[in-house]
Amino acid sequence: MEVQSTRDKEFDPLLEFRRFLERFQTRDGVAKYQERIRHMVYMNQRSLVIDFDDIILFNRELARFISENPDKGLEIASQAIMEIMRKSYPEYAQTVEKFYPRFRNPPRIFRIRELNSEYIGKLVALEGIVTRVSRVEARIVKAFYRHVDSETGELHEFFYPKEGEMGERLERPPYCLNCQRPVRLELVPEKSKFIDWQKIVVQEKPEEIPPGQMPRSVEVILTGDLIDVARPGDRVIVTGVLRVAPIASLQKPVGLKPLFSFYVDANHVDVQQKILEEIEITREDEEKIKELARDPWIREKIIASIAPGIYGHWDVKEAIALLLFGGVPKVMEDGTRIRGDIHVLLVGDPGTAKSQLLQYTSRIAPRGLYTSGKGSTAAGLTATVLREKTTGEYYLEAGALVIADGGVACIDEIDKMREEDRSAIHEALEQQTVSIAKAGIVARLNARASVLAAGNPKFGRYDLTQPVSKNIDLPPTILSRFDLIFVIQDIPNKERDRLLAKHILEVHSDIEKARPHIDPQLLKKYVSYARRYIRPQLTPEAKKLLEDFYVSMRMASLPTEAGKPTAIAITPRQLEALIRLTEAHAKMALKQKATEEDAQEAIRLTLNTLVKVGYDIESKTIDIDILETGISAARREKIKALKSFMDQLLDEVGEIERSELIKKAVEKGFDRELVLEQIQKLIQSGEYYMPRPGKLSRVK
Repeated sequence: MEVQSTRDKEFDPLLEFRRFLERFQTRDGVAKYQERIRHMVYMNQRSLVIDFDDIILFNRELARFISENPDKGLEIASQAIMEIMRKSYPEYAQTVEKFYPRFRNPPRIFRIRELNSEYIGKLVALEGIVTRVSRVEARIVKAFYRHVDSETGELHEFFYPKEGEMGERLERPPYCLNCQRPVRLELVPEKSKFIDWQKIVVQEKPEEIPPGQMPRSVEVILTGDLIDVARPGDRVIVTGVLRVAPIASLQKPVGLKPLFSFYVDANHVDVQQKILEEIEITREDEEKIKELARDPWIREKIIASIAPGIYGHWDVKEAIALLLFGGVPKVMEDGTRIRGDIHVLLVGDPGTAKSQLLQYTSRIAPRGLYTSGKGSTAAGLTATVLREKTTGEYYLEAGALVIADGGVACIDEIDKMREEDRSAIHEALEQQTVSIAKAGIVARLNARASVLAAGNPKFGRYDLTQPVSKNIDLPPTILSRFDLIFVIQDIPNKERDRLLAKHILEVHSDIEKARPHIDPQLLKKYVSYARRYIRPQLTPEAKKLLEDFYVSMRMASLPTEAGKPTAIAITPRQLEALIRLTEAHAKMALKQKATEEDAQEAIRLTLNTLVKVGYDIESKTIDIDILETGISAARREKIKALKSFMDQLLDEVGEIERSELIKKAVEKGFDRELVLEQIQKLIQSGEYYMPRPGKLSRVK
């Protein structure tokens, strides 16, 4: 052990560490680590969590020694814990071979791209997102060898205590340690000593990646009780020793000039449980936030600060503001979770600044992620199981929605995604989890993110004469999961076009014209503060207003005298969306109570979107079935009547010319296009068939 000297006495790290564990007290006079050691014994634990700040307060030289020589420092700390245990709890100390000190909160937390060769062998802490997790393996730390002496027949057994490192196999000793002769040794796995071993990959946080650069990642090795503490998508602070391992694929047989890759031998992993806790809000920031919240026009200022360079779209910007703040998630006693995140879909003509709105939202969100549907697959959005080339083992890798957990995921060009890829986001939108079962890996990851999606209408421009299901190339199952759907149309209007042109020209000639009311960094902190501390509750007046609105909309859906069902205007799904929007509207002004005013604004926004998206052209009513099932109630009735008519006709004649059937159905008053569509569907489903070309018959 190196002995370092202070001013006038020798520095003994072991003695100093023992003094630290025995004597360190909090301001209240509590012996912090004596308490923790007592808790370790009570809970039958082998790891002692030590706050690095406390070591710095107690003895700066000891803190420097541990940072510069972490391997020796960890060994000394382990010895010190063992000595205290033998003295205070001798019975427990006898049952444990080794105790592990776990250091957390070192003075500096590195970004992954700041790690370089200067810090090899030093204690480092880094922050990032877990993207991959390997399965748990057993790593040998003490090998047990034996061999039978050929001359005497005597059995020689011994431990070989050379510890293996990542990427290297434990070397066999060249000779027997007992008889000192080069003989063939047999490894006995049953008597060898192993520890649990797991590899994770930690990637940079999306908000820290410089524009236009690939996210960097580093491998982290977890051992002992650190395994399985983190899942893909978790944000972690890892404290450990930075080490290097040779890159096998780049080794050259002649004149070895190996390249080495960094990895972190983890000492402690701190999983950030609270969402958005990484944005630091100082006391000064808090005062500014509270001052902003006192402004009676705060909501309007926040909405005006979202993409100020884009003219108009007030309702869309308000929806984005509500999405950023979000409602209040609820967890029932039985573990059922009701989401608080708001999902918004923008469907609009080309050139209506949809992508610009999404880009701005991803920048202003405290945890934002932007992805385009064209370059996204199901695996890239949710999670996937991959195979490592070198070892052949499978590991789990997190996708965009899992990485955006607790934030906002902006998905552009959602209509350009492949059908099978789109269906992968169903579960993430409603249940806010991502389940995966592949290659023997069955896992469920959190994806508690708000989704802001944008897409173009099926035929380039939105056609008001067609229902929403014909305009949007998205299945009803996905459409129904969005709380608000906006149709953005580009319709020529002299007055509006002149104002738009003036705004664009002013922004291009003077960038200052597009300056937001609230500074983007302050707005980011404002959103983070609201999400962290504000939990609005509905007042009795707000509850009454939402209840009355829901019931009145449902009453319009009562069956008619003839007994035929009418269009259903609203379902409980929309009521839940209204509650989320009301809570988010209260959060915008940092209010702990959601009032009638908040509920009125939520109803106004919801009705605005329903009138455009849930409006049935045939029955001239709002029909939520258009979103929920893709077919309005009126159309469903027509399809039933048409099927009944065609079935009856085919039962009577047995076989009929296709053109004759269409002619008879049109004469009966059915729409020709609907008849053609239904005949095609019935043939595909196998209910109708063509016995001869041009003839139709029904399968009995």
